[in-house]
Amino acid sequence: MSSLENVFYIQAGLGVLANMFLLFFYTFIILGNRPKPMDLISCQLTFIHIMMILTEGDNLLANILESLKSGNDIKCKTTFYINRVMRSLSICITCLLSVVQAVTISPSTSFLAKFKHKVKTHINYVFFCLWTLNLSFSSRLIFFVAGFMNVSETHQMKVTKSCSFFSMNYIFRGLTFLVTMSRDIFLVGVMLTTSTYMVIILCRHQRQCKHLHSIRHLRASPEKRATQTILLLVVFFVVIYWVDFIISFTSVLLWIYDPVFLTVQKFVMFVYPTVTPLVQISSDKRIISILKKLHSNCH
Repeated sequence: MSSLENVFYIQAGLGVLANMFLLFFYTFIILGNRPKPMDLISCQLTFIHIMMILTEGDNLLANILESLKSGNDIKCKTTFYINRVMRSLSICITCLLSVVQAVTISPSTSFLAKFKHKVKTHINYVFFCLWTLNLSFSSRLIFFVAGFMNVSETHQMKVTKSCSFFSMNYIFRGLTFLVTMSRDIFLVGVMLTTSTYMVIILCRHQRQCKHLHSIRHLRASPEKRATQTILLLVVFFVVIYWVDFIISFTSVLLWIYDPVFLTVQKFVMFVYPTVTPLVQISSDKRIISILKKLHSNCH
């Protein structure tokens, strides 16, 4: 298991470094120019992914809190709460990324075109609402997470090496599950709908460009590259989300602590926030040009 833990730490380190690079890049863009909505959303998503990696299981933030001599109960509540908030925000912000890109590339004759100018003026209000809702909704978890006390206790389920999750009232657990599932199904549905819409727009654009013998212009389109990147991220997110959901649902439903389940879930949770920045870095021409300049300066 120690070798597998080393793989996780390498994966987490790569994810944090890639996301930190992106966070500095987007912060520089936001402070230096008039930022585009997509830059603001990507900056938020990058920060969320950093926090997700740092708070997943017995990870870096937990070790920092432990070094500060904070109680195990405080450590568990803090890391578990932040991680759940970030996981909820991840699906919300990824959905927002997909919606805003669909609005951005929509033709001037479409229904979505009238929302283009509203996106720029209302994006900060959307961020405020998403953060407020997720911070509030996940606050209930503080009362059901604590430092692991006794393996023989049947009313608690071990979720990390030192943290446990206490069983909820069946009605409360059912309502929470129903609300969470309804939200996630809605957001995934929106992502798939906007992704389908973007594919239709790209295919239509492809046919028009073939008709006009201007394939070179289509290939050079920054909007097309950005759309393809977001489509890839959305599809990847949906796959990872459902794998994680099946693992989480099975463990909660059976109310069992299975190290194999937790190990697989930890690996799955690290995949999306680690792969996402690498995809964004490799597809953003602004970043590629900066890296090329740095490489030429070094030589």
